[in-house]
Amino acid sequence: MRLKISQLFFFFFCIVLLLHPSLAQTTNEHEQEDVKRSQFPDGFLFGTSTSSYQIEGAYLEDGKGLNNWDVFTHIPGNIKNNDNGDIADNHYHQFLEDIELMQSLGVNAYRFSISWSRILPRGRFGEVNTRGISFYNNLIDNLLLKGIEPFVTIHHHDIPQELEDRYGSWLSPLMQEDFLYFAEICFKSFGHKIKYWTTLNEPNLFADMAYMRGCQSRVVPSVSLQIQLYEPYRDNEDDQKAVSRALAFQLAWVFDPIVYGDYPPEMRHYLGSVLPRFSQEEISILKGSIDFIAINHYSTLYAKDCIHSACIPGWDRPIRGFVYTTEERDGVLIGDRTANPRFFVVPRGMEKIINYVKERYNNMPMIVTENGFAPPPQQKQQDQQDLLQDAERINFHKSYLAALARAIRNGADVRGYFVWSMIDNFEWIDGYSVRYGLYYVDRQTLKRMPKLSAKWYKNILTVDATSNSNSSNIFKRKNTMSTVSQASKAEI
Repeated sequence: MRLKISQLFFFFFCIVLLLHPSLAQTTNEHEQEDVKRSQFPDGFLFGTSTSSYQIEGAYLEDGKGLNNWDVFTHIPGNIKNNDNGDIADNHYHQFLEDIELMQSLGVNAYRFSISWSRILPRGRFGEVNTRGISFYNNLIDNLLLKGIEPFVTIHHHDIPQELEDRYGSWLSPLMQEDFLYFAEICFKSFGHKIKYWTTLNEPNLFADMAYMRGCQSRVVPSVSLQIQLYEPYRDNEDDQKAVSRALAFQLAWVFDPIVYGDYPPEMRHYLGSVLPRFSQEEISILKGSIDFIAINHYSTLYAKDCIHSACIPGWDRPIRGFVYTTEERDGVLIGDRTANPRFFVVPRGMEKIINYVKERYNNMPMIVTENGFAPPPQQKQQDQQDLLQDAERINFHKSYLAALARAIRNGADVRGYFVWSMIDNFEWIDGYSVRYGLYYVDRQTLKRMPKLSAKWYKNILTVDATSNSNSSNIFKRKNTMSTVSQASKAEI
């Protein structure tokens, strides 16, 4: 009996999948799942994220002082194409237009950061800039007018240059007083309008990139994530333990102290007396000082043990938990490439990292404050129309949201999801060459144009929105301004 060509192809394809299970896993992950807003709880925050230096521009207008990135980007060769944030997306002047775009998307929340040097041009060594206060009040008031909840990050990598020059910013304990002073001014100026606050964006990232690797804090690339998921390089006990260490040394390093009052036991075991001890007063301030866990998640990597196995020099370091991480196993990538050499499309990682946080922190409320996709560099120059047809970004968000919905169905208390980012912006050392936005920004005219992904996100949020309220306060605000201020000081 003769087989048809199609039958032969199917037979061959099945054999390939049996021989290469990782290929089968990748193929299954890219099967499209319908994602509807009704799959998420009532009051769920669907939003977009940005940060001040990356979009605002107006770098010396209306009393703003120089910050670390203003200085760093003006040194030739530091940023790709010698780009800088002097103008960025001109959000400082076009924020009303951007709010209209948010409203048209149907989002009910917007995460942004406050420029430290716009509020305090010289840190605590100078006057409060009232024009900076007015800008953020106008931004917040107009968001609320459109039914969009402001979700504020106090510090997202930009620091008044005055603090760098005086004592190296975060290298000095004096920085605690500066941050406390800045946070209290933010609470006093905007606290009666803001329900949702985060203090520091990705502190594990700038601690690693800025200080452990011997750089100055001004070179922190915030395109990196806060929380990656790790999977064992090999299916053996050593690599499974390496995964546990990698997660503890990255994620629990930050969250264990502010949930449980101490560093992770995994870190205590391997670092011993190197880790500082908290006083009872510090523990009382730290323990239980947060209302939710904020997760910036983009990717998954393999983790390989470096205690019982040979590793590439530099990876067998205590501060990394004696773990080597890689995106490749047996010549096969863990997922599709993106613009970041360490970010790969692995949707299952979203569900797994949510479940890990759920188990470690007794299902404390979680919010995904960043999740996004930028396509890898193309061999040929892309025109504007090519950049607007971003089917890859749609597939990314669809698959990651589907994974998030599965975690929620299985009991995870997730209360929000923010796309990084609303518009193409200044992506730190990559300048404007890397594009995460739902909206394309023409660098000559600064005109915003919706990509296909913006239309897709709008469809998710507006067509299937009948069972979800537009916005609500999903947390009981248990901290007064004074106790929040104390906790902020303790987290530094």
